[in-house]
Amino acid sequence: MPDGSDIDALKAALAAAEAEAVDARAKATEAEARAANAEAEVSDAEAQIASLKLVIEKLRHALFGQRSERKQRLLDQLELQLDELEAKATEDELAAEQAAGGTTHVKAFTRRRRSGRKPFPEHLPRERVVVPAPSACECCGSQKLSKIGEDVTETLEVIPRQWKVIQTVREKFTCRDCEKIGQPPAPFHPTPRGWAGPNLLAMILFEKFGQHQPLNRQRDRYAREGVDLSLSTLADQVGACTVALKPLHDLIADHVLAAERLHGDDTPVPVLARGKCATGRAWVYVRDDRPFGGPDPPAALFRYSRNRSGDHPVEHLRSYAGILQADAFAGYNRLYEPGRSPGPVTEAACFAHARRKFYELADIAAGKRRGRHAPPISPLALEAVKRIDALFDIERGINGETAERRLAVRRERSAPLLADLEDWMRTERAGLSRHAPVARAMDYMLKRWDGFARFLDDGRICLSNNAAERAVRPLALGRRSWLFAGSDRGGLRAAAMYTLIGTAKLNDVDPQAWLADVLARIAGTPQSRLHELLPWNWVPEQRLDQAA
Repeated sequence: MPDGSDIDALKAALAAAEAEAVDARAKATEAEARAANAEAEVSDAEAQIASLKLVIEKLRHALFGQRSERKQRLLDQLELQLDELEAKATEDELAAEQAAGGTTHVKAFTRRRRSGRKPFPEHLPRERVVVPAPSACECCGSQKLSKIGEDVTETLEVIPRQWKVIQTVREKFTCRDCEKIGQPPAPFHPTPRGWAGPNLLAMILFEKFGQHQPLNRQRDRYAREGVDLSLSTLADQVGACTVALKPLHDLIADHVLAAERLHGDDTPVPVLARGKCATGRAWVYVRDDRPFGGPDPPAALFRYSRNRSGDHPVEHLRSYAGILQADAFAGYNRLYEPGRSPGPVTEAACFAHARRKFYELADIAAGKRRGRHAPPISPLALEAVKRIDALFDIERGINGETAERRLAVRRERSAPLLADLEDWMRTERAGLSRHAPVARAMDYMLKRWDGFARFLDDGRICLSNNAAERAVRPLALGRRSWLFAGSDRGGLRAAAMYTLIGTAKLNDVDPQAWLADVLARIAGTPQSRLHELLPWNWVPEQRLDQAA
């Protein structure tokens, strides 16, 4: 049996071992905290580098313009990368703070934010929540407290969407003398036999055609919010609104087709047809006179067809005889015929389309992505891109100037460059096989040289057809969400709504707010005053009431 001294020795050894274990745990905790700090510092540095790269690219973009199709993709990618790194850096910062909380010698890493948070908008309502003050002094217990100030911490919060039912009451009265019964007239409703208010209708329309959310997804979201609306009911309202807004659509169509110059383009639209999916087309014609200082407002007119036959643009532009900026689609050729009535359309070719064919052969980054299977970079294509970019550089300097000023600058600076481009291209083309990719890109321009050179004779013409491409881009992106149009009637309906929403966007008008106000007023607006509801003339009803 051990004596007392052995017991004391064992206790001392145990205490020493426990102390060593505590010390080891403390050192391990400190090591983990330092490692967490180091990881947070690395994440913060990566986020700062990504932020600076994004700033540099944005500055280059602002100073030198969009030098290539890849530039916007690069900015989007950098912003996505920055989002990921910022989130990672914040997570690592919080992890370092938690790790340092268990130590006494390691200070938690704190990120240095690159810019302060923007103040919350002044128009947002403020809800004041006052934390109850202490009833007695925490130090001495005295109840003689006097307020000397306050600190306010603002937190941004959102209230879930609120639904309500508006009851419009029309009281009936009878005359005691003649016994006639009187009642105020029923208010106008956006749609016949309608049950939805203008704000709800505008939301449904904009979600479907502006945000590309099909009605079935809207129905499911509304059901989760406690409002059960059937798909057929929503579709019925969309059809009714299309009819109600048709007078405005027709006014926009007349405005577009009265332009001196149009941008034209088309894009595929999948259409459900007898158990399969056919490919229809959405056509767009954009009037935008801003590049040459025109005073008329911009507008976009969409059309739908079941196929890409050239009969459709001929029908769409049957009364038009101005300038058409478009790609080399053969369906436009009948519009350019000299004997056409009411007159031939003037062809203006698109340098952006031509440049893209060369750019695909000169995209070094794309070649690296494809690896050893990539075709060699074409020096001729790269040279063509540089020469075309020089023309675009001149155009950026005269954008928004008058047609006369643009024409004078082009004849002085662009004409020599274009002549050199033609001579160089014809010389190089003579030595190439007709099967060479760069030869096909050159032939695309040389066979249509008059259309490409026409901007030297008319200051209203642009170098590119980008206005039309920008108009159809939302539709091209949105069809991934809605997959297909339900029918040809659905395609026609969509084209009408795209016209309204696209024109509102071109005039920097909020499409949903505009649709809500127009739907509330159009039934009571005389035909002679409908032009007041067009996006470029629109004044919200609230402002009209304030002015009155």
